[in-house]
Amino acid sequence: MTALLADACARRVWLFDLDGTLVDSCPAHEAAFRQAIAEVAPDLLASFRYADHAGASTREVAVRLLGDTGEASRLAGLKQRLYRERAGAVAVFPGARRLLGHLVAGGRDAYLVTSGSRASVERVLAASSLNAYFRGVLTSDDVPASKPDPAFYAYACDHWGLDPGAAVVLEDSSHGVASAVGAGLPTLHVHVAEPAPGAVAVRDLEQLVSLLDPEVCGAG
Repeated sequence: MTALLADACARRVWLFDLDGTLVDSCPAHEAAFRQAIAEVAPDLLASFRYADHAGASTREVAVRLLGDTGEASRLAGLKQRLYRERAGAVAVFPGARRLLGHLVAGGRDAYLVTSGSRASVERVLAASSLNAYFRGVLTSDDVPASKPDPAFYAYACDHWGLDPGAAVVLEDSSHGVASAVGAGLPTLHVHVAEPAPGAVAVRDLEQLVSLLDPEVCGAG
């Protein structure tokens, strides 16, 4: 176990990304984007790669593709509507409930820091029954910045009055890792073999559950 993983076991505050981290929503996001692009800007469809944008807000992706225009706003709105139609079927990753339950039962604090819109996030949390685990939820609607901007996680710490020295971040995308690392937060990069710069790779959520076992980390 690396020094950062060992240190994470002792931290009382956990900041979680949602999409691709706790729930397997990336296929639904990609399908919604591709359907929206096919309607609004079909010439861009062949070159669109969702993996290049994972972790950024829908609005930010739309502006990257079409500039700060009315068509970008139309694309973002359509994509969000199409995604929300799929949100109820988004699967929770194995180990997510066990991990969150372990943290809460051990007196740790879990917060959600996501680039999703509040309406989409609330729909996924309700459908997956994950909302009860979090002391607070911050979405792209609440922050005047988007991942990978470090201001996203810096705002989260300020907003909730959190001590960065007591916190650890769990992310799945390079955009999210860049935001967290840029804000000076130790960051675990889950579902990857090679982590983004500044983060430590974690195979999956079940690995974290095993690392947080009292026999490994001490009583939580």
